[in-house]
Amino acid sequence: MTFLEFPIKRYPFTLIAFLGLIALGIYSFNSIARSEDPYFPIPAFVISAILPGGDPVEMERLISKPIEDRMAELDDIKVINSTSSDGLAVVIPEFIAGVDVERKYEEIVREVNALRPALPAEIVKLEIRKVNPGLVNIVQMALVSADAPYSELEDLARELKDSLKTLPGIRTSESWAYPARELRIAVDFKRLAELGLTPGQVLQAVQGENANIPAGSIDVGPRSFSLKTSGAYTSLDQVRATVVSSSEGRTVRVRDIAEVSWDTAEQRYLGRYSGQRAVFVTANQKDGVNIFDMQARIDVALDRFEAGLPARVKLERGFRQSQNVGNRLDRLGWDFVIAIALVALTLLPLGLRAASLVMISIPLSLAMGLAGLYAIGYSLNQLSIAGFVVALGLLVDDSIVVVENIARFLREGHSRESAAVEATKQIFVAILGCTGTLLFAFLPLLALPGTAGQFIRVLPMAVVLTVIASLIVAITIIPFLASRILPRHESPKGNRILQAVMRGIHRFYRPLLHFALARPKTTVLGSLGLFVLSLGLVPVVGFSLFPKADTPQFLITVTAPNGASIDETDRALRFVEAELGRHDEIEFWFSNLGKGNPKVYYNIIPAEQSSNLAEVYAQVKKYDPNETPAFIDRLRTSFNVYPNARIVIKEFENGPPIDAPIAIRVLGRDLDVLKRLSAQVESIIKGVPGSRDVDNPLRLDRTDLKLKLDSEKAAMLGVPSVEFDRAVRLAVSGVHVGDYRERDGESYDIVVRSAIEGRPTLEQLDQVRVPSLNGALLPVAQLAKLEFDRSPPQIQRYNRERTVIVSAFTATGYNTGKVTSAVIAQLEALDWPRGYRFEAAGEVESRAESFAGLGAASLLAVFGILAVLVLEFGSFRSTLIVATVIPLGVLGGLVALFLSGYSLSFTAMIGFIALIGIEIKNSILLVDFTNRLRQDGLSIDDAVERAGEVRFLPILLTSATAIGGLLPLAVQQVGMYSPMAWVIIGGLVSSTVLARLVTPVMYKLLPPALEDSCQRTIERAPLAVLT
Repeated sequence: MTFLEFPIKRYPFTLIAFLGLIALGIYSFNSIARSEDPYFPIPAFVISAILPGGDPVEMERLISKPIEDRMAELDDIKVINSTSSDGLAVVIPEFIAGVDVERKYEEIVREVNALRPALPAEIVKLEIRKVNPGLVNIVQMALVSADAPYSELEDLARELKDSLKTLPGIRTSESWAYPARELRIAVDFKRLAELGLTPGQVLQAVQGENANIPAGSIDVGPRSFSLKTSGAYTSLDQVRATVVSSSEGRTVRVRDIAEVSWDTAEQRYLGRYSGQRAVFVTANQKDGVNIFDMQARIDVALDRFEAGLPARVKLERGFRQSQNVGNRLDRLGWDFVIAIALVALTLLPLGLRAASLVMISIPLSLAMGLAGLYAIGYSLNQLSIAGFVVALGLLVDDSIVVVENIARFLREGHSRESAAVEATKQIFVAILGCTGTLLFAFLPLLALPGTAGQFIRVLPMAVVLTVIASLIVAITIIPFLASRILPRHESPKGNRILQAVMRGIHRFYRPLLHFALARPKTTVLGSLGLFVLSLGLVPVVGFSLFPKADTPQFLITVTAPNGASIDETDRALRFVEAELGRHDEIEFWFSNLGKGNPKVYYNIIPAEQSSNLAEVYAQVKKYDPNETPAFIDRLRTSFNVYPNARIVIKEFENGPPIDAPIAIRVLGRDLDVLKRLSAQVESIIKGVPGSRDVDNPLRLDRTDLKLKLDSEKAAMLGVPSVEFDRAVRLAVSGVHVGDYRERDGESYDIVVRSAIEGRPTLEQLDQVRVPSLNGALLPVAQLAKLEFDRSPPQIQRYNRERTVIVSAFTATGYNTGKVTSAVIAQLEALDWPRGYRFEAAGEVESRAESFAGLGAASLLAVFGILAVLVLEFGSFRSTLIVATVIPLGVLGGLVALFLSGYSLSFTAMIGFIALIGIEIKNSILLVDFTNRLRQDGLSIDDAVERAGEVRFLPILLTSATAIGGLLPLAVQQVGMYSPMAWVIIGGLVSSTVLARLVTPVMYKLLPPALEDSCQRTIERAPLAVLT
């Protein structure tokens, strides 16, 4: 008993398998994780260091460059970016795609820890973070109150955060946007000097007393006890009682020279929710968790927490990613239903029973494909569902062929079992060949390199798994069901719908085919001319990488001039909030003053803390693909009138993270030369139509205040320079001397400061007194001179070389590729100084990397398909004839992109690769049937004309089912997959119309020798009887 006979003759087993597939699909559908976008590891990390008072040049020399040098020694490093600004250094090493992200994280931590002793001891924060899409927050809430103190809001935020952390599936939860609480030791410098003490003695005393060094364990008789020593502080009284000095019978404690109390640190990061004072709480989930189940658990926890809130505090639930996921999946779900209906309509010419059998293959194939996707760890997201919708129009092809061939055998008088077995055997090899070509179009897409390839991988994976499943279903389940359902006697001419279709073929297609065969060279040259003309559309449609995400959320970044105070930045932020409040389209917004919004989108890296930065995360009530972009453009226009800040709206985009769509990287050594060149680049970008929000980080120098110590005078007065620096540091920002841990595990900074209230000002700086070795308190003005100091606002580096990135966004209606090309053309005409150069960054750089992988995938797909064709036909001529359909499909795809208004994006290119396999699959049937007719004794002309006419129907049906499955995706106007759908639809239309003329003509011009054909098992192709 053969493999093909088994499911028919052992039908009880087949029935169990049939039910098992249904159960497996239901289980997988209920269990598979749901998310908005696929998860993929990004092998990049953010190393940030905060050194208060450090200017960009110092931050580069002392922190950025040493860390870069260490990172460059690691294996598999791809690129190192760094930015050094006022008091902040950020180094971002990125590794090649495919590395073990966790292992690289451990290597970075090890290298940074080894470097730490060589870095400045005054660094107050050194942090290493992963750029991990899995760390995207799925909820962002706000605790709103106009009058509750921040300490109360902080306690409530921590309570909510801790309760969320206990939920199954939550990775972590954090609280944001409030001044950190600190245990403050406010030193009275006058009293300190009277006692003959220095600030250094206070720092050493507190640090020493707060040390927690385990003593070990000792044995006492038969028992072992842990031995405790003094340990860390557990109460404020212990801090106050700390001995600073003890001599001549006099003991000085902290309480004698300082005030110890709870206080809040300097307000560097504050938040508001829709204009109301608030603190934020976020949470993200673990990989593989169903976001809807997770949201349900979060809602229960929020309900319980909200019930215990004080009256003056309100919980606003704000952002919930599950709403985005639900809306997107619901929309794709409806598309799926519409696609099934359209596919069903295209199958009506087969007859009701035959069409029903083919339709059965859809849920079975999808169930197997979904189970495979679940088994290998993918989620159900917008790309995987788009893959299933694409597969919907392809998975019925094999079943159509099998069902029709079985029906033909039944009409010829075979028994049901015999018809099912023999008909399936007859076309088994042809089905394998057709499915093989289709798989070779999608399999190379699974190996696309880089983050773009990882991001898109789930789409071809869904198609491949479903098409393989459809092959299995077509040769096992479908023959069994056909042997039980198909009628034994049916009209040879088919139903009325089929008869009407055949009349149309005879009326229109037959004369056109006859005309083309009579003028073969004219037909080929005319088609070739159309293809060449279509290539002229490439520069017209332009290139792009990934489209906008079409989400109802967007970011507004407010950047005040360098050196602006947080109050000045707040004025610009309140202007933005007032403008948002005037529009009913806005549902809510989160305002972040002094820092970027917490991570809510996978390719957005939150901005680090800065006094001249604010960011608003806003959401519209309902996203409309036409109205929402127009509304955002109106907001941009209204923001442009604000004079003292740069206000930029950024819509979320799919794909890997990039700085900005348009970006030019200028590289060289000298900052002054870089500043001059960046100004030229900025001017050029501004002059190119289609650019907006141009940013040049070196446009204006930063002006700082510098206390220049008179070293000679300080030495004469007995003031060591370290004591001068320490006194100023204590007055301006304080010194962190340790951590105070509460009983509940929460940790707070212990900070020694001077007894000065509020934010530091020049007037308060005059109050600072520096202790001398002889006990005198000297004013700062007596020891140092205050002067202005000019410095660059920031220093960027790229692969350990100084650079400046001048960036811009693309105005609505313009193509990024065209605008960038216009900019580059002008830059190439400039006379660049020796040692200085420019590189295109942004989307152009990312596209080059992503499209390079597509080129390799295209070659692999083409040659893989050609190899299948050679095995299929055993003839190079037959292979060449089939391959002529490729340029005709490209023609239709380009025309479809042009008419639909889309560009040649990454997903559109994937559509072209997939189109190759789909259209070649149709041509295989035509060439194979022509060979069969010649073997039956027909002349070349008669065989070509008859095969072209007879094969037009099954090709028309398979193309119509594919188009029906893709049409809902195409008309949805979603930039992620609509271009891909239009490419395949356009290519199928052109190949169905033109290739049905060109392929027969090519066969006539290059007839393959029949003795070279290895296809000897197929006597007649499906639907051949319908003439």
